[in-house]
Amino acid sequence: MTTSEQGCVFDIKRFAVHDGSGIRTTVFLKGCGMACKWCQNPEGMRSDRQPVWMEHHCIHCGECWKNAREGQMEWNNHSPVIHRDWKGSFDNLIQACPTGALRMDSRTYTVEELMTELKKDQVFYRYGGGVTFSGGEPFLQKEFLLSCLKECHQAGISTAVETALHVDGDAVKEALPYLDEIFADCKHMDSSIHKAFTGVNNELILENLRWLLKHAKIPVTIRTPLIPGYNATPEVIASIAGFLAECSPTVHYELLNYNELAPAKYPMVERDYEPGIRHRFNEAEMESFKEIALAQGLNNVTI
Repeated sequence: MTTSEQGCVFDIKRFAVHDGSGIRTTVFLKGCGMACKWCQNPEGMRSDRQPVWMEHHCIHCGECWKNAREGQMEWNNHSPVIHRDWKGSFDNLIQACPTGALRMDSRTYTVEELMTELKKDQVFYRYGGGVTFSGGEPFLQKEFLLSCLKECHQAGISTAVETALHVDGDAVKEALPYLDEIFADCKHMDSSIHKAFTGVNNELILENLRWLLKHAKIPVTIRTPLIPGYNATPEVIASIAGFLAECSPTVHYELLNYNELAPAKYPMVERDYEPGIRHRFNEAEMESFKEIALAQGLNNVTI
């Protein structure tokens, strides 16, 4: 295997059980073309490598400030405030930190390096598992993703991808021969509301969904993350389910409960989480959403 592609990876999660069939190793590729206000992985939004501050590791010693170059950071309330758009390396800050509270949010892998990591878990894949590429948006690193998918298939490793589908449809078509599963989001049918909460309209996403549900020969799961104040209403779920039923009534449709853990990540990247009431739905509420989706003609809905 000799390839020149490199990819930016912000996490590798082993023993994942919600990112495809069996036990998975999930690779999170950096960069996203959307800006969802509730993003579960804010450290994966930007495509470039960035320093992050882990507040719970910080002892507020000021060593980073003492070693900072002009314009790199500020020292505010005994804590670092990193200027992430500063041009140049942040190695001096990271090396000065005695506790690892300052670190880079990702690392660069060659295809060979990443495959070495993935093959460490190959013993678990024989029981129906495999590798899932997530993000961010994995298709934004198309060449690296395709090379990894091809190498996985050559090694007999099952593959899956999680995508928001706000990408060039040709990239998805090119990847399909090397995929065994695909998971795609459908967040809202109203384009203006979609743009207000995600930063982009939904025309490209719906176009890709239509094509995928008509032509894909592999298992496809469409997911809707339920976000209070955005799409967790009977009307929105009915509209999404109706659209999917027209495309493919047998498609697997999964309603995802709101993840209350996401806001804890935002201080790490010095971003504010979207204000508003955010809560998980109880079992009865989730069942109600499921029944609404089933009533639109879908026959494979899970919560």
